[in-house]
Amino acid sequence: MDLLQPVVQPYAWGSRHVIADIQGRPTPSAGPEAELWMGAHPSAPSGVIRGGRETTLDAVVAADPGLELGAECQGRFGGRLPFLLKILAAETALSIQVHPNRAQAEAGFAAEQGQGGTRTYVDDWPKPEILCALTPFEVLAGFRDVREAADILGGLGLAELRPVSEALRDGGGPERVTEALRLVLTWPEQERPGLLDAVVSACARLAEESGAHMAAYDAVVRMAVDHPGDIGLLASLLFRHLILNPGEALFMPAGGLHAYIKGVGVELLANSDNVLRAGLTPKHMNIPELLRIVDPTVDVPVLQPRVLPGSSAVAVYDSTAPEFRLYQFSLRGELVDVLDGGPRIVLCVEGDAVLRDAGGSEVKLGRGESCFLSAADAAVTVMGEATLFVATVG
Repeated sequence: MDLLQPVVQPYAWGSRHVIADIQGRPTPSAGPEAELWMGAHPSAPSGVIRGGRETTLDAVVAADPGLELGAECQGRFGGRLPFLLKILAAETALSIQVHPNRAQAEAGFAAEQGQGGTRTYVDDWPKPEILCALTPFEVLAGFRDVREAADILGGLGLAELRPVSEALRDGGGPERVTEALRLVLTWPEQERPGLLDAVVSACARLAEESGAHMAAYDAVVRMAVDHPGDIGLLASLLFRHLILNPGEALFMPAGGLHAYIKGVGVELLANSDNVLRAGLTPKHMNIPELLRIVDPTVDVPVLQPRVLPGSSAVAVYDSTAPEFRLYQFSLRGELVDVLDGGPRIVLCVEGDAVLRDAGGSEVKLGRGESCFLSAADAAVTVMGEATLFVATVG
C-alpha cells in the first residue's frame, strides 16, 4: 500500500480554491488548478516512496507489472495501469470534445508517427471516462434529439442559421445532427463575429423568458464571457444541457461529444490523454478528424450508484469500459473489505479512514489523500468516518 503524491494540472479553466482546499493547502493557490491526477500516466505520474526512495507509480509498475497489476490485468492491458483517477475543478467551461475508441486511437497514433507539428493522437489508447459529481456539475453531454435541436436553434430567430435548421429537419436519422455540427464548426471565419454576437444576444433575451431551453441559452451567455467569439458557443446548443446532482455520474463512451461547464467531481478514465476538441478552447483542434469519429448514436448516460448486496456502505457506477470500474464507499465507522484482485487506487474526499492489509500494515487517509494498492495487496480492509472513491479494473 503506497501513499500517492498526485500531480496538479494548472489548466486555465481551473479553480484557485477547490483543489487547494481539498488537499488542505492555504487558499487561494497562486494560479488556476484544474485537475489532480492519481495514476501512472507517463506525462504526469504520481509520486510514491518505495524502499525509502522517491520514485513514480509508472516506474513501480514497469519494474514488476506482474506483481503490481496481477496476471489477469497484465494479460489484458500489458504492463500499463489501465486507468487514471482525477479530481476535476472546473471554474469555467472547457473544450467540447470527443474521445476515440481503441482501433481509432491505434490507427491515428501510428499515422502521426514521425510527422511534425502538433499531434491529434498523443498515445494509442482509447479514453472512455466517467465523471461523478461532488458538487452540482453543469455539463453538455451527447447530442440533443434532432427535433429538439431544430427547435432550440429556431428559437434564436436568426435567418443566418436557416441552413443548419434545414439540415436538422431534412429526412434521415441521427446523422442529421452531425451534419448540423459540421455546418457550424466550418462556418466561414469572416462571418463568425457578427453571427456569434447575434447568437449571444438572442440567448440573453431567451434566458430571461420561462421557456424549456432557458438554462441552455443562459449557459451560452455565461460561456461567452470566457470564450468570446468561439464557434463552440453556437455548437453547444446542439448538445444536451444537464446539471448532475452530487453522487450522480456521467459516462462518456468513445464517440460521444461532451463538455464540462462548471463544477467539482471525481473522474475515472482509461489511462490516456487522447482528446479531439471542437470549440470553447484555445488548444489544438482537428475538426475533420473529430467529425469523422463522432458517433451521433452514442448514448451518454447519467448513472446512479448501485448499492452492492451485503454492504450498504459500498456502491458501484456500472459502465461498459473494460479499463476501469468506479466504486464509492460511504463509511460510518464499519469495517469494509476493499475489493480484492488487481490494482486499485483509493481516494478520500471527506473524513478520515484507515486501510489495513493482511499483514497488519496500515495507511491512513485524510481528505484529499490517496493510495495505490497493488494486486499483491490482498485482504485489505478500511474503517473510518469517510467518503472514499475506489478505482479498479473493469
